[in-house]
Amino acid sequence: MPEAVGQRAAPLSLGPITVDPPVVLAPMAGVTDAPFRVLCAEFGGGLYVNQMVTARALVERHPTTWALTRFHPSEPVRSLQLYGTDPGYLAEAVRELVGEGLVDHLDLNFGCPAAKVTRNGGGAALAYKRRLLRRVVAAVVGAADAESGGRVPVTVKFRMGIDDDHLTFLDTARTSIDEGAAWVALHARTALQHYAPSARWEAIAELAAAVDEVPVLGNGDVFTADDALRMLERTGCDGVVVGRGCLGRPWLFGQLDDALAGRPVRPEPTLGEVVATIRRHVALIVEWAETTGDGLHTDGPLLGQVRLAPFRKHLAWYLKGYPVGGDVRQRAGHVGSLADLDALLEPLEAMADVMPVADPASIARSHHHALKRVALPDGWLDDPDEDVLLPAAAEALVSGG
Repeated sequence: MPEAVGQRAAPLSLGPITVDPPVVLAPMAGVTDAPFRVLCAEFGGGLYVNQMVTARALVERHPTTWALTRFHPSEPVRSLQLYGTDPGYLAEAVRELVGEGLVDHLDLNFGCPAAKVTRNGGGAALAYKRRLLRRVVAAVVGAADAESGGRVPVTVKFRMGIDDDHLTFLDTARTSIDEGAAWVALHARTALQHYAPSARWEAIAELAAAVDEVPVLGNGDVFTADDALRMLERTGCDGVVVGRGCLGRPWLFGQLDDALAGRPVRPEPTLGEVVATIRRHVALIVEWAETTGDGLHTDGPLLGQVRLAPFRKHLAWYLKGYPVGGDVRQRAGHVGSLADLDALLEPLEAMADVMPVADPASIARSHHHALKRVALPDGWLDDPDEDVLLPAAAEALVSGG
C-alpha cells in the first residue's frame, strides 16, 4: 500500500450527478444490498449500485423484485442495475421506476456470464447481437429521458466479448454511446474467462483511446488502492469499478478515497477494527430488517429475529487473511443468530491488535475459474447482425443476479 500518491483524480460527471472520487461499487447479487452499500459509503465516496433487477419482473409486479429496488434514506444517489432482453419490457420498467421517482441512475448489464442468463441470449451474450443491443439501449435511454427530462442518466457495463474469437467491446461501446449512454464500463475479461485471472487491462486502454465523448470506466482486479492507481495510469480510463475486491473489505473505499485524493492511504485494519466493522454491518442489517420486514425469521424459535444465514459469506470474507484459526472459520459458517455472532466475536476482541498476514490482493473471495464453454442459444454466433427476437425464457426472473 503506497504511503502517498500523485495528484487528485478528476470526478466523474454522470448527468446531474458528480461521482467523487471516480469509484463505482459494482452490483453483486446477494451482496450489494442497502446495508452493505451504506457501510461502504461510510468509509469513502463514490457511486454505490444496487443489485440487478429484471425488467419483466418489475412490470409484472413481483414483490421480491420490487423489494430489491428500495434504497436506504441516507443514500444520496439511488443507483440501480436493470437487466432485460426485451426492449418493450425494459422501456415499461424504466417508465415505472423513473416516472415514480424511484431512481436517479440506471445501469444496463451486458456482462453477466452466468449460464442461466447467457443460454437465453442475455447478459454477456446479448452484446454479440448488434441490432438487439441497439434497440435495448435506445429503449432504456429513451424512456429514462422522457420520464425525467434527461435527469436520469443511463450507463452500460459489458465484457470484452464472448471469447477471444468474438470480441465485441469496441462495437458495444460505440452503439451504447450513439444511443445516449452517459458512460461505458468495461470488465476486462471475456465471458469465457468468467472471473479467471487476470483482467486484461490493455482492453480498457484500447477502449479509452477509442472513446472521447463519454467517460470510460475500468473493471477487473482492483483489490487495493494501488491497483486502482495503476489501472488509471496504465489505461487512461476515467474511473474504476470495484467488485470482488471489496468483499469483506468495505474499508477499501476509504483507501480508494485517500489514494484518489492524493492523501496517504490508510493501512489495512487490525482484527479489532474488523470486528467493529462486522458489528456495524450487522447493526445496519438489523435496522433495515426492522424498517422493511425483510430478512426476519417468520417461524420457529427465532421468530421475529434477523436471519443471519445470508451474512455467513460476509463473515468468511471479513476473516480471510487474519490468523483466527480453523475452528473460528468453521463456527462462522454456522452462525444463525445474534447470540451466535456475539459468541464468535467476543474472543476475537481479545486479539484486537492482530494484523492480517496475507496481502489483500492475494486472497480469493469468490469463484475465479474460467468456463469450459459459454452457454449460448443454438446458432447464436452465426451472424452478429441477425435481428433476433428472444423467447420469453430470456426474461426469466433472475433479479439479484
